[in-house]
This record gives sequence, C-alpha cells and structure tokens, in this order.
Amino acid sequence: MRTADDITRREAIAEYRVVGQPPEPDLEGLVQLAASICGVSTAVINIIDDRSQHQIAAVGFEPNVCAREDSMCAVVFRHPGHVVVPDARVDDRFRDNPFVTGEIADVRFYASSPLITPAGVPIGTLCVFDEEVRELSEQDSRALALLARQVIDVLELRRITRELGRSNEQLAHFAGQVSHDLRNPLTALVGFLELASDGLESADAGLVAEALERADGAAGRMGDLVADLLDFARVGGRPRRSAIDLGSLLHDVVDDLDAPIRASRATIDVGELPRISGDATQLRALMQNLLANALKFSAAGGAQPTIQVRAHELTAGWRITVDDDGPGVPVEQRERVFGLLERGEGADVEGLGIGLSTCRRIVEAHGGRIGIDDAELGGASVWVVLPQQ
Repeated sequence: MRTADDITRREAIAEYRVVGQPPEPDLEGLVQLAASICGVSTAVINIIDDRSQHQIAAVGFEPNVCAREDSMCAVVFRHPGHVVVPDARVDDRFRDNPFVTGEIADVRFYASSPLITPAGVPIGTLCVFDEEVRELSEQDSRALALLARQVIDVLELRRITRELGRSNEQLAHFAGQVSHDLRNPLTALVGFLELASDGLESADAGLVAEALERADGAAGRMGDLVADLLDFARVGGRPRRSAIDLGSLLHDVVDDLDAPIRASRATIDVGELPRISGDATQLRALMQNLLANALKFSAAGGAQPTIQVRAHELTAGWRITVDDDGPGVPVEQRERVFGLLERGEGADVEGLGIGLSTCRRIVEAHGGRIGIDDAELGGASVWVVLPQQ
C-alpha cells in the first residue's frame, strides 16, 4: 500500500521528467565530478520511487533500473541523511544486500548524499561506491553533499525553464482573453444603460427596472473579473510568514462560504488540521478558492455536495487534501485547469478560470506544490503539499 509520502515523492519525481529519459550531459558531468573527488571509478544519481530505483546518470557502468528492495540507497533513504560506509560487509544495513554479497555486485566502500527538493521531499541520492575498502576525508564528504545539492539545482533549473516557456504561452493567451472578457460585460453594461434610458423616455417603469437590474449584473461580473485579476497579480510577492492554525483558518473560510453552502445544502467535513507556517492572507485565499470550487462543481448537477478536508503529515511538511463528490477532473485536463483563464471542458458553471491559477501561485510562493487526483468520494481530490519552515 502506498503511503502519503510515496504519493508525494512520485508526484515530485514526475515534475522533473528524468525517469525513463536518456542521461542528461549536465547530470553526467556532476556524476563524473563526484567520482573524481571521492577517488572512485563508479558513481550514480539514483531516483527512488515507491517501487524502483532509477539510475538516471552514472559513470563506471550503464545506468539501469532495479527493484527498490535491492537498492542500497533505498535502505538509508528511509531516513534521509549523508552516509559514508568504509566496508559494507560489516555494516548491518548492507551486509546481506545483493549489491554487497556478489549476487549483483561486490560493493565494499559506499557513500551517498540525499537529493531533497526545495519543498523538502527526498527523491533519491547521489551515490559513489567501490569494490575496495576505503575511507572518505571530511573535505571530500562535504564536497559530495554539495554536489547532491547541485543535482537538485540542475533539476530545478530545467523544471523552471519549462514553466517559464509555458508561462510565456499563457501570457500571450492571457492578454487576448482578458481583453475579450472585460469587453463583454462592459458592452452589456452600456447596452443595458441605453435600454434604461429608452425606458425613461417612454415612461416604461418595468423596462427601466429590468434594464438596470441586468446592468447591475454586468457590472458585478466585470468587478469580479477585475478583482480576480488583482488577486492573481498580488500573490506574486514573497509570503509574509507567521504561525497559522489551519483549523481556525478553515473555520473562518466555511463561515465566509455560508451562503453557497446553505444554498447547495452541502456537508463540509473538516478533519484535524495542523499549525503551519505561511502567509495567512494568501493561505486563506487558497483554501477559500479550493472549497468554493468544490462546492460549485459538486452542486452543478443539483446534488447535495459532500466535501472533506484532511491533513496528512509528511517527512518534511504537510499534504492537505480537499475532496468532493462531484464529476471530477479527467486526467488529461488536470494540468490545463491550472492555467490562466482555463476551465474544465463541459463545466457548465459560473467562473472566470482564474481561481486555480491563483492557487498554484500561492502554493509555489510557499515552496509547495498542488495537483489533482481522484477522490475516494468519487469526485476530485485537490492536494497541496506545504513544506515545514
């Protein structure tokens, strides 16, 4: 059975897009440097998920995949930390490992340093080893740990470069879409006011009242769009962190959403939530967006929604989930719906498509990640991973 840690790790690994790909020259260069500094002929970058160890770059042998239970790095990976073992045959953790016994290899000297993402998720190791017993100096040991951090820096740089490319595409779409969406309610507003003016001239009080009501609705829609755009822009800054009782914050959010909760007759089931570090204003906007979305889409078909909010403790943070019993989000749309002004196909509900994009910016500003899975309730499970600070 996969744990919350396993799921979070697999999702973090997927974002780097290195498993199953040819070795990258920059990662191979770091592996070669690690082998040279430590005075060994073999070194490898291991990415470890809940099933396998993926060797994504290596020197001294061809990178491959092995079962997690056979991996030496997976043994120390349970409690990530820097490890140096002069002779694996006399270490209780490794003496029976197939890489030591000769079944797969004859490793004697072994040293590794963990690969930990900026969000605090351990995803693998930078490992050096040799068939001869040897020691590693304190200076070389520190260098290995530094190179492990450089591996993460390379992976992050590649991920951010991809994100920037996608953001540039979104901004081009954003300019045209905002112009279109602002023009529509503005045009409607002008038209309804002209209609009201005609009604005044003809002394048709009913026409005037209807036109003004419709004008008010158009103005409200335009105001909502402008407010959402401002929210999106404002979360670009660094969070102002403080200690936050997430349970108390959720209580306030549920109060603020009292009207749609009553209107849909929804059940909101909030489990025990932790105290975390973050920007109270931004995290309140995050949770309000997630709950409002769950309410909106679950109630679209006329059903009485059930929404669950839960927290799961991770090795270095928390995973918060908001589950609903609505129609869910198809797998092929789960990344697209986080784009600016994007919504799920066939979603016949009101909304501007900015909420989830704002949520992603808030989460990433806190050093975390956000995504969508299937919920046990039958709908969507929006998850947020926030690191400890």
